[in-house]
Amino acid sequence: MDTGLLVLRTVVGLLIAGHGVQKVSFRLGGSGLAGGAEEFRRDGFRGGRLTALAAGGSQLGAGLFLAAGLLTPLAAMAAMGVMTVASTVKWPKGLWVQNDGYEYPLVLVVLGAVLALTGPGRWSLDQALGLSPWPRWLTLAVIVAGPAGGLLTRAALHRPAAVQGGARRARAAD
Repeated sequence: MDTGLLVLRTVVGLLIAGHGVQKVSFRLGGSGLAGGAEEFRRDGFRGGRLTALAAGGSQLGAGLFLAAGLLTPLAAMAAMGVMTVASTVKWPKGLWVQNDGYEYPLVLVVLGAVLALTGPGRWSLDQALGLSPWPRWLTLAVIVAGPAGGLLTRAALHRPAAVQGGARRARAAD
């Protein structure tokens, strides 16, 4: 079981971290911070660069902490939060990834919950530092708080469609 958790944590964590790198740099096929900011604007979010930095930083940090098995429940909570936001962006396109749907972000949300529930395993920094096992109440709290935080972030930063259209018209007139 510990070997499986190590493989799962490492692959999932590095994939999430890679998404963060793409949001803020030209590495791993990213389009730089300006490109990340534009992606958020296109998706209807306020904040541009700050939003891209926050999302990219959250993905990078959460992913690296998950991969290392460090503060696993908190890392899982952050990963679930940012991937919940990604799921909401892709929701109108349906479930399946071939249609740019929310399948992949949903899988990452579920894997974050799984890692919070199982713990990081024996070969983790949590174990080496004596932080594991985490209390069950904390695990359950982060499984709720991660997606809830993502939905609250979406509500706070996303512009209604009418505002988006007006912003596009104003940019086109410039």
